[in-house]
Parts: sequence; C-alpha cells; structure tokens
Amino acid sequence: MATNDLYEEMNNHLNKELYSAYLYLAMAAHFESENLPGFAAWMNAQAKEEYGHARQFWTYIYDRGGKVTLLAIDQPPSKYGSPLDAFQQALAHEKEVTEDIHKLYARASDEKDYASQVFLQSFISEQVEEEKMASQIVDTLKLVGDSTASLLMYDRELAQRGVAPNV
Repeated sequence: MATNDLYEEMNNHLNKELYSAYLYLAMAAHFESENLPGFAAWMNAQAKEEYGHARQFWTYIYDRGGKVTLLAIDQPPSKYGSPLDAFQQALAHEKEVTEDIHKLYARASDEKDYASQVFLQSFISEQVEEEKMASQIVDTLKLVGDSTASLLMYDRELAQRGVAPNV
C-alpha cells in the first residue's frame, strides 16, 4: 500500500500533467495566432492526452484510498517563436515529465508498492512514445528549415493526428 508521501508525490505529478495540458493549449493558441492550424490541432490533441493522464492519476489515487488535492497551475508562456522552438520546448518538457515518472516509480519500488509500480509502468512506456513523437517532429522541422512551402505541407500533415481513444 502506498504511503501518504507517495500519494502526495502523485498529487504533485497530477498537477504537472494538468500543467502539461495547459502548456500544450498555450502552444495551440500560439499556432492558431500564427495561422498554422495543423500545428494547433496537434497541440490540442496533445493537451487532451495530457488531461487524460491527469485523470488517470486522479482515479488511481482514489482507487487506492488516497485523496486528491488540486494545486495552482502555473501560467505557461504565450509566445514560442518558430515551430521548431516550440517543439524543442515540448521535447524538453516531456523529458522533465519522464524524469518525474521515474522518480515516482523509484519511490514505489522503495516502498514495495507493487500496484503503483504496475500503474506507473504504463506511464514509463507512454513517455518513450511522447519523447519519440516530439523528437521526430523536431528532426523534421530541422529538415524543413526556412522553407515556407515545406512548413505548410508539414502543417497539413500534423493536422491528421488523432487523439488516443481512451482519453
């Protein structure tokens, strides 16, 4: 059974997932203002996914007899420069989330909380995918460079992203 300290750390992480959703919404708003609807759609889908992650933590904490305490969400930046800059920031953010998940998993392991380890394992796997997606977009945007035509074509491609069905 998880300790109160682990639930508190999970509460903090739930807040980080909500911040992630807020961050991606801010990026979507930025892309909307830059007339890049595909990039905006991708970020909106990402925001929904991050909100879904927060809800998973919410449910897990209550399923285990804990209590959720919502914290203030920091204001994300509102300007992101180029699409490459924005996705580099997204990748850096995902790496921070990965580190946080790893710390939670290590804590659950130390406490021999096997149920929490199983729960967190899905997020470890999810973070591999999150970092891969952001990294691939960064790499593609580096290839696009200053080509407006290529950027607009990539914008259309990113608009095709769907949201995971369980979110």
